[in-house]
Amino acid sequence: MQRVVSFYEKLPRGPAPEVKAKGLLGRYQAKHFGKNPTVKPIIQAVALLIVIGYAQQYYFHLRHHKNNAH
Repeated sequence: MQRVVSFYEKLPRGPAPEVKAKGLLGRYQAKHFGKNPTVKPIIQAVALLIVIGYAQQYYFHLRHHKNNAH
């Protein structure tokens, strides 16, 4: 029993230190999904979908003009 008590005596007390975010994705998550979440990721996702959709429309419209006249 003394071994168990000595083991628990060596453990740190108090709250765990805050973990620092590492990497690009980790910092992004900490900034936008952390203690003060923001709506920016939703806006950025919508903007990304609009840009991808525009690029696809542009590409397929050019491909249509290559083979067919308006």
